[in-house]
Amino acid sequence: MTDEGTGPDRRRAELADAVESVRAGLSEANDAREIALPACRRAIRASGSSIRAVHRREPERARALRVEAVEALREAQVALGPHPAVAHAGFLHDAEREVAEAHLTAALVAGDHLPGPSELGVDGAPWLKALAEAASELRRYTLDRLREGDLEQGEALLGAMDDAYDVLVTVDFPDAITEGLRRTVDALRAVLERTRGDVTATVVQARLQKAIESR
Repeated sequence: MTDEGTGPDRRRAELADAVESVRAGLSEANDAREIALPACRRAIRASGSSIRAVHRREPERARALRVEAVEALREAQVALGPHPAVAHAGFLHDAEREVAEAHLTAALVAGDHLPGPSELGVDGAPWLKALAEAASELRRYTLDRLREGDLEQGEALLGAMDDAYDVLVTVDFPDAITEGLRRTVDALRAVLERTRGDVTATVVQARLQKAIESR
């Protein structure tokens, strides 16, 4: 038989214990977020600076900034490891994408090995978007080389953009899976076509100039 005098007290105690358990978990998740969020911001900032250093042809500075970005990203990933719900809130994948973009941009420009998701320690979806964005970044680098008269590298960079687009366009999954990759690839296509036009016009102009000078 239930003791009516102690029933409500027992219920309140049980509820208090349950809420306290949830509160403790939320507190840990919040502490992890407070560590990870600024670390992700540092990773994004260093990645952007690294890409700018690539455009300025400062490879050593670009490499040092990529190391800084990876260190910040790892700090965020470790903090959020026990808290997947927070890890998938968006800001961690933003940082992963930016870090991957910095590495892929440098590799595409140099014609080096392209590090994959596992090598960079990032998820697949942000890596795919990073590849599309890195390929788009090549437009600026290509135009800089064309202005310098380096048609050979300009054409090589256009080829790298083409290759990236050709493989990315084959990834056909819902946006919920790819985090909106289709829109990013569509944007890359527009950038690619503008760049193709610029490279073609420059090559034709160079050939005409050479023909005139050879007369």
